[in-house]
Amino acid sequence: MPTVILVRHGRSTANADGVLAGWSPGVALDDTGRAQATVLAARLAALPLAAVVCSPLQRCQETVGPLLDTRPELPLHTDERVGECHYGDWTGRKLAELAEEPMWATVQRHPSAAVFPGENGESLRAMQARAVDAVRDWNARIEAEHGPDALYLVCSHGDIIKSLAADALGMHLDLFQRISTDPCSVTVIRYTPYRPFLLRLGDTGDLTPLIPPPPRDKPQGNEDDAVVGGSTGAL
Repeated sequence: MPTVILVRHGRSTANADGVLAGWSPGVALDDTGRAQATVLAARLAALPLAAVVCSPLQRCQETVGPLLDTRPELPLHTDERVGECHYGDWTGRKLAELAEEPMWATVQRHPSAAVFPGENGESLRAMQARAVDAVRDWNARIEAEHGPDALYLVCSHGDIIKSLAADALGMHLDLFQRISTDPCSVTVIRYTPYRPFLLRLGDTGDLTPLIPPPPRDKPQGNEDDAVVGGSTGAL
């Protein structure tokens, strides 16, 4: 099955201001975020990407912009299921202020029970479920169109990526706050028929080891087997 490269959007104006942006319109990358997006395109240059899947929110669309400018052949698909969590009445508020709310402790310590207040509030369980469903659906589509060794990119948001990493690790959602993903960092999951492998988490370094090796160089055994003794550094 394919390998998905999860990219958190670059630093946004809301990140810089300490605001929980959610689905607020008009939240763009700041100067740092735009520079991060440019560097990201260079980091991904050697990878044979099959497609780009992106949250509809502006900060994600801007993050993949430099990549698509340099590789116009890449198809771009927008999928709301990898969009930010719907934070309801918390949307647009300062994080320092939200930390004083009674529900903050639930979000931090028992997130599977957290449902954000307000008409448009979403539970973190529902957020994770839609994101996992989206990636599974895209895995099947990408494999059907490009083969089982394909690489594709999903540009999304911090809580979405943390929840996908937790799912890949077999972690309960209540533990997902132990995971951290910085702006424009890369988290990579290789899926197999029986289990996923987390290859990168919050990575900001060299991505060329993700280039699929020729078939003759693949390790022996089933594709869902772990490498006994440790990975050799290749997929």
